[in-house]
Amino acid sequence: MRIGVDAMGGDYAPREIVRGALEAVPQLNGHQLVLVGDQAAIEAEMSRLDQAPAAVEIVHASQVIGMDEVPVEAVRTKRDSSIVKLANMAGKHELDAIISAGNTGAFAAASQLRMGLIPGVVRSGIAVVLPSFTGPIVMCDVGANIAPKPHHLLQYAVMATGYARNVLGVAKPRVGLLSVGQEDLKGTTLVQQAHGLLRHCDRINFIGNVEGRDLFRGGCDVVICDGFTGNIALKLTEGLAEGLVKTFEKEIALASPELCESFQPVVRRVWANHDYAVYGGAPLLGVNGVCIICHGSSSHVAIRNAVRVATEYLERDLNSIIAAELAEEAAASRPN
Repeated sequence: MRIGVDAMGGDYAPREIVRGALEAVPQLNGHQLVLVGDQAAIEAEMSRLDQAPAAVEIVHASQVIGMDEVPVEAVRTKRDSSIVKLANMAGKHELDAIISAGNTGAFAAASQLRMGLIPGVVRSGIAVVLPSFTGPIVMCDVGANIAPKPHHLLQYAVMATGYARNVLGVAKPRVGLLSVGQEDLKGTTLVQQAHGLLRHCDRINFIGNVEGRDLFRGGCDVVICDGFTGNIALKLTEGLAEGLVKTFEKEIALASPELCESFQPVVRRVWANHDYAVYGGAPLLGVNGVCIICHGSSSHVAIRNAVRVATEYLERDLNSIIAAELAEEAAASRPN
């Protein structure tokens, strides 16, 4: 299998991207890594790192889509950009998985356009692994679809359940719908209508509405929401986790520098459990292929782990599982 990485996408590209991709080579299990982007820039980074693994191929792309560009327009006009080239190669089955820390909207749009959707899928959704105090949970969607319909959220629930079960190893994932209260009638019209669909879906273990504070209490394994709400919740969680760890370190240092040094291993362990880089990237569930979306500020650690996520997704053949689950749900929902 061949895994493609956008070497030019992200705040720290190409340096951190190339470094992370090369660090991932030992865990490829015989798969090939393809770096797409400015060939001279990629080769310069590989030379700086004094690495040129045989398992790495470079495909030149003369353009880069910036973070501030309008996604659809950029995909249309920058046909030789690293993002579009990745998606084109995946659409032609020249790549089995693609990864980018670049413009999320452009990457999602190009992937859906060139790769298409899994049969039965109406809208794709970004599923991020969110660290909680009791273990990781899957949140979908966190940005692909900011104005979904109720049946889109139902499909997110089915797809995210498959991801939690087959990648995170949760035997019977508990699914919660993010709302402003646990009562069935709380929330927007979208949430209320989606609640009714989720309640009657036999393919998932729906436990009802959950509130924002429940994300950290371990009450569910999968959280479903629209992309606008999910993205805000995700960014709030990232900022809160980082801020708490830094505040903790600062207060201990003020109290006792010696104590601070003793607590460093504990702080590192806590941060490792809540650092998005450890979880790599987020799969765009529903596309007819493997598309891993990374944080714009991804470090080499995040990119290395994103390659691991892509490999796991491929080896577990998650798209076939999602297609089967959706087909069974569609058959069950048809009137007799």
